[in-house]
Amino acid sequence: MRAPLGDFSDASPAADRLDLLTPPVAEAVAAGWGGTPAESVVFVDTDPAIADTAAFVEHHGPALLDASANCVVVVGKRGADTTLAACVVLSRTRVDVNGVVRKHLGTRKASFAPIDVAVGETGMEYGGITPIGLPAAWPLLVDPAVADTEWVLIGSGRRRGKLIVPGKALAALPGAVLLDGLGV
Repeated sequence: MRAPLGDFSDASPAADRLDLLTPPVAEAVAAGWGGTPAESVVFVDTDPAIADTAAFVEHHGPALLDASANCVVVVGKRGADTTLAACVVLSRTRVDVNGVVRKHLGTRKASFAPIDVAVGETGMEYGGITPIGLPAAWPLLVDPAVADTEWVLIGSGRRRGKLIVPGKALAALPGAVLLDGLGV
């Protein structure tokens, strides 16, 4: 199979590689969501040593920067209450945590979640967190530029491998909210 973007030597339907995904991601891919069939999600096997965006783009080419998205876990706090959420923005941007995210969550403070919290709550590896398979109760904030991208390269739940999905499929994930200005 040829991946819809990039030049990856090992690409296949993600439904055929569930063994390489974390359990929450594998379950979500197998079930599909919002009219997104499992066959439209592509898994590309990649080196975990270059999973971080900068190293990945340096190795696979700068054209992927415009078609890649990062998923980060944030925590909003208001008094003793905390809210975990995930944000998805194109890799060439950063998440407006203390502006757009904080206001959307209605919290006094927002910040990136500590690594142990992000990993423990998602069941995914740090550096591979993906919006697919996140806890259902979490808000999933998606920059409209991600949804408008034909094909998007995202994490697979592990540092090894990436998923390629239609951008509009990310906007159809459970709990997804398109949020203007999320990526700056």
